[in-house]
Amino acid sequence: MMLAQVGSEVVQDLIGSFRLDLALKLGAAVLLGGAIGMERQIAGKPAGLRTNILICLGSALLMDLSMTLHGPDGRMGDPARLAAQVVTGIGFLGAGTIMQSKGTITGLTSAATIWAVAAIGLTIGAGFYIEGLGAGIMVLLVLELLGSFEHRLVRARRTVPATLRASVKADFAPLEQLLRDSGIKVVERETYDHANDRVFELRLRGPAPQFEMARGLLLERPDVLDMTLH
Repeated sequence: MMLAQVGSEVVQDLIGSFRLDLALKLGAAVLLGGAIGMERQIAGKPAGLRTNILICLGSALLMDLSMTLHGPDGRMGDPARLAAQVVTGIGFLGAGTIMQSKGTITGLTSAATIWAVAAIGLTIGAGFYIEGLGAGIMVLLVLELLGSFEHRLVRARRTVPATLRASVKADFAPLEQLLRDSGIKVVERETYDHANDRVFELRLRGPAPQFEMARGLLLERPDVLDMTLH
């Protein structure tokens, strides 16, 4: 009985001296962040393997630190305060992955992913391993399984009304050819001439992602003043 008690005390001393619990937290953060980062890396996203590992690892470390810090009077501080700063700070990092070009916004999924990875790191840092593991698996399922479903949904053909403003007496033939080259068919067209422009009211049909791409190409032409997709 005494031997078992001494052995238990030795194990507790080792855990306290080498922070084996912290090593376990950081190891779990590396594994979960790495799994999510690998999926992002394979998908060719800007926030890949190393980024997600470092975010999850750093969040776990800061959460553990917030739970062990003591004030000058020896009292434990508020762990939620440091965790809240992580949540706020990760927002700036996520904003850096969001890019905008000619009205098209990309990188929202990457920004949401690193925000979720930071939350997983905080969860593991607080010692909730099962919850962190479950959340990590759910994030992977969303990225992997719903990604292909979302891709098929986006690729579905749609009919979209649009208003195209061009220069006075602009020829619609080259504009229609550009739309066709982008995989979009002009279903209906109405032309209205004004003193300062020529307006084409259109109904377009084609794959959803092609609309913004075609719009960007049209706006590069000097005879196109504006185009609005309704």
